[in-house]
Amino acid sequence: MKLLVLTPEPIDAALLRSAVGEQLTDGSEVLVVSPATNSSKLAFWVSDPDDAIAEAETAQVDTVERLEEEGIDAAGTTGESEPAVALQDALATFAADRIVIFSHPEGDRDYREDAGLADAESRFGVPVTHAVISR
Repeated sequence: MKLLVLTPEPIDAALLRSAVGEQLTDGSEVLVVSPATNSSKLAFWVSDPDDAIAEAETAQVDTVERLEEEGIDAAGTTGESEPAVALQDALATFAADRIVIFSHPEGDRDYREDAGLADAESRFGVPVTHAVISR
């Protein structure tokens, strides 16, 4: 199974398995995309995106390392600050069988973290699982 995982924080194989169950096997291919979201509206409009990009890079690198340590074939990339665009870009080159979207709890989300993701399944034509992650 080819899984496209969108996550703002590093995750491990146990957390991914809790979201997708037995669909995650040793033969699975996982593409981790960490969008470069900003922590607030103000940061989005006035800051240099370098901090958001660095945080996203750290999240995807840590996630790939953790998954590979558990024997899961994983690759990663840093995505656009708009999560839906990050998914769309990834799907252009990675034909996912399923999308797993991790997001922070309501009230703790980064600015625009969930923008455009409510209709992801119908928009992209791929089954979507949503899961909550803490910081």
